[in-house]
Formats: sequence, C-alpha cells, structure tokens
Amino acid sequence: MTKAEIVENISSKTGLTKKEVAEAVDKFLDCIAKGLAEGKHYEIRGFGTFKVKARKSRMARNPRTGDAVPVPDRKVPVFKVSRELKELVAQS
Repeated sequence: MTKAEIVENISSKTGLTKKEVAEAVDKFLDCIAKGLAEGKHYEIRGFGTFKVKARKSRMARNPRTGDAVPVPDRKVPVFKVSRELKELVAQS
C-alpha cells in the first residue's frame, strides 16, 4: 500500500479531504523521522516501536573479489512490531 492509498483510505472513512489527510500523514512521518534522527524512541501501543539502534564496526567481504572491507559504526532506524499486531496478522 502506498502513501496515496493510505490517504485515500483514511479520507473515505473520516470525511476529511485528501489534502487534509495528506498533510496529517506527512506531518506524522516527518515527526517520526526527525525524532529518530535525534535519537528519540516512539512507541505506538498496539502497533509497534520505532527506535534507533547502533551497529558496531565490523569486517565484511567483497563478494566479487573476496577482499576484506571495513564497515564503520553506524546508527540504523528499526521498527519492532507489537504483540497485538503480530497476533492480528497471524489470524488473517
């Protein structure tokens, strides 16, 4: 499902215009993205948790040449699904 489809779905169920819903969805996603960039943690009960996880540096291999390649430390955004959502998906 694309963002446009989400906007259309919410608009049809709430009676709000697509423009209003699109603005709200964009603001929500911007808020989450900016917060994650600052290292914040977001928990949406019944849905899941957005947070930033630190990955240690490591040595990897170039699959083409087989040479060892250093991979530096980095931070990655992660999403952990809630138990309720896992159960809902498993039942369908």
